[in-house]
Amino acid sequence: MNSKLLIFGSKNFNNSINEVKEYLNFSLSFFDIATKSYSMDSSISAIIVDSQVLDLVNFSEINKIHNKPIILLETLANKTKFNFSDKISLPASLTDLTDKITKIVTAFKFSNNSTLIINKYILDKNEKKLIKENNYVSITEKEVQLIELLFNEKKPLTKNYILKKIWNYSDNADTHTVETHIYRLRKKIYNKFKDEKFILNLDKGYII
Repeated sequence: MNSKLLIFGSKNFNNSINEVKEYLNFSLSFFDIATKSYSMDSSISAIIVDSQVLDLVNFSEINKIHNKPIILLETLANKTKFNFSDKISLPASLTDLTDKITKIVTAFKFSNNSTLIINKYILDKNEKKLIKENNYVSITEKEVQLIELLFNEKKPLTKNYILKKIWNYSDNADTHTVETHIYRLRKKIYNKFKDEKFILNLDKGYII
C-alpha cells in the first residue's frame, strides 16, 4: 500500500515506529511536538495517535481541517472526549497493525467517496438519494453529478461550464439541458423539503 501515515507520538513512540517502518508498508511523517508543526499533503492516508500525546494536541481541530481517519493506538482504556475514527489496542503484531490500519483507511475512503455532507443534507451517491434528517428524495445520476459539481467548486458556475463538465458539450451546445435538469432538481427538493435555496442562480451562475 503506497500510502503515508502522519504520526502524532511521544519521542519514544516515534523512535519505536521508526525502527519498524520497513515492515509497515507505509511511508511515515511525524508531528514535531516541540514546534507543534506537521506536514499534511494529499499522500497522507491516516493520522496515527499515540495515547501519550492525547493532552498535547487538539484532535477535534485537526479533524475539522483535514478529512482523514484519525486512529488512536492505545495501551489502556484512554479517556478522551474526541471520537476517533477507530482505536487499535497495543501490543499488536506488525502484521495485525498494518492490516488494521489498511482496513480502516479503505473503509474511510469508501465512506468518504460514497457520501457528501452538504449543509444539512447528505448526498448518498450510491443510493442516489438526497437525505435530510429522516426524509429523502430520490435523484438521478446526472442530478448526483450536478449537486456534487456545484458543491465542490465553491463558486458560481455558468451553464456552459456545467455542460462541459457533466455532458462534455461544446460552448455552443444547447444550455437548456442544464436549465431543465436544475429546474427538475429544484422542484424535487422543494416538494420534499420546502427548500427554495438549495441551488441558487446568481448573476455569475449556479451555486450551492
